[in-house]
Amino acid sequence: QVHLAGSGGGSVRAGGSLRLSCTASDHTPAANYMGWYRQAPGKERERVAGIYFGGGGSPYYGDSVKGRFTLSQDYAQNTVYLQMDSLKPEDTATYYCASSSSRTRWLTRPPEVWGQGTQVTVSS
Repeated sequence: QVHLAGSGGGSVRAGGSLRLSCTASDHTPAANYMGWYRQAPGKERERVAGIYFGGGGSPYYGDSVKGRFTLSQDYAQNTVYLQMDSLKPEDTATYYCASSSSRTRWLTRPPEVWGQGTQVTVSS
């Protein structure tokens, strides 16, 4: 069973930037597609962004983060990064690293693997 270790996050003012990291313990089919969900208090969990680990295809970005968040990866380190720029107070949430076996599954079903959450707080 692959394990995902998420890190990063913190508190910033609106307009600031943060970077999240997600490292997979191994390359397995369940970690073919990696990314993040987020959940704000009182709201449902929201799909944020995802990418095929190792490349291939275009990354997925949720409508609320398009143009502000950018995915990248370090294949040698089994790590995917989420650069979050132009942060807004509504981006405040707990961010969960997660993975699925494919982009289709990522978009249609809950992830197969979840990492621990990390808090992002954006003040106005």
